[in-house]
Amino acid sequence: MSDPIVRIAARGDGVSASGRHVALAVPGDILREDGTLREGPGHQLPPCRHFPICGGCQLQHLTDSAYADYCASRVTGALAQHRLETEVRAPHLSPPRTRRRASLRAMKAGGRVLLGFNEAGTKRIVDLAECHILQPELFALLAPLRGLLAPILPAKRVAEIQVTRADQGIDVGIKGVEVTGLDAVEALTGFCEAQRLARMTIDEGYGPEARYEPQSVTVTLAGTPVAFPPGAFLQATADGEAALVAAVREAVDGAGRIADLFSGLGTFALWLDGTVSAAEATRDAVLALNSTGKVEAVHRDLYRRPFDSGELAAFDAVVLDPPRSGAAEQIRQLATSPVPRIAYVSCNPATFARDAEMLAGGGYRLLWARPVGQFRWSTHVELAAAFSR
Repeated sequence: MSDPIVRIAARGDGVSASGRHVALAVPGDILREDGTLREGPGHQLPPCRHFPICGGCQLQHLTDSAYADYCASRVTGALAQHRLETEVRAPHLSPPRTRRRASLRAMKAGGRVLLGFNEAGTKRIVDLAECHILQPELFALLAPLRGLLAPILPAKRVAEIQVTRADQGIDVGIKGVEVTGLDAVEALTGFCEAQRLARMTIDEGYGPEARYEPQSVTVTLAGTPVAFPPGAFLQATADGEAALVAAVREAVDGAGRIADLFSGLGTFALWLDGTVSAAEATRDAVLALNSTGKVEAVHRDLYRRPFDSGELAAFDAVVLDPPRSGAAEQIRQLATSPVPRIAYVSCNPATFARDAEMLAGGGYRLLWARPVGQFRWSTHVELAAAFSR
């Protein structure tokens, strides 16, 4: 008897009507009795030679329509587990080759430097010969980076490489190497100049240290250049950021006093009308946001010291964008507060749904949610949502 594939699990496997998990299966496929698949209309030819080995993508075999359906299902499925439902809007999907930041791994083995993402489910490094998610400028830097790392990366040691597109060019952070001696230092400087980098930081185990930064590095948010500390958070794609910003602005439109919690560098705060008060646990981000002169930001750990319901009563709306673990401590206070509107941005549908249930228990109504697929062809789904009371 045939067994139709009905959904895609959180890790990317197709799941059949009988509950069987099947790699590279898509809803609309049929699992035959012999274990083979009859592919349905949701399949496309994966564009990258490294798929499905590379852990950078899990879903390149899905058409855009099937991928959008997957993103929406992650949100509806998470909400259903908490007995919630709402309007789930059409997902926003970032186009290929638009990722402006990435964390890569490098290792020297067999006389050459391997540089790329880890193989799915392992610590083996896929040496990227092509990439369909990174901006072309970022991918073009990989070959020169291999040359830079060859003399300074000890054999079998794994280095972490962060690449980010900043206003001044590419910001590169390397962790797990030591650059000592005049020759090595001069080679590093020469590399940075030749590649026209915005900055190079080296972390030898004591935190990132800028070794090359001809001018202060910034990222532009809402038309405002904001100082960009090494390793600071930035939304993965510019168009994904724009989709999240638009959703947040809609959710709090007309609010006069707004609290932006987990504000980071001001991704949302700098776009908001009215009087905005921001809170963030990372000191460098607070200093960067305050230096714009446009938003008042305070250093505050919202897990240990969330805004209580009394403090929240001063605001007409709250925006929050917590880490993957969600914001349970802050949400408990919000649930008992009189704040009329909440815009919640999440990078984890599961913890979002948990928090949404707490808000619903406090009398809030979930108006809508919009999935955002910034991490193209991955199982990582983000969203923005609106609540009101």
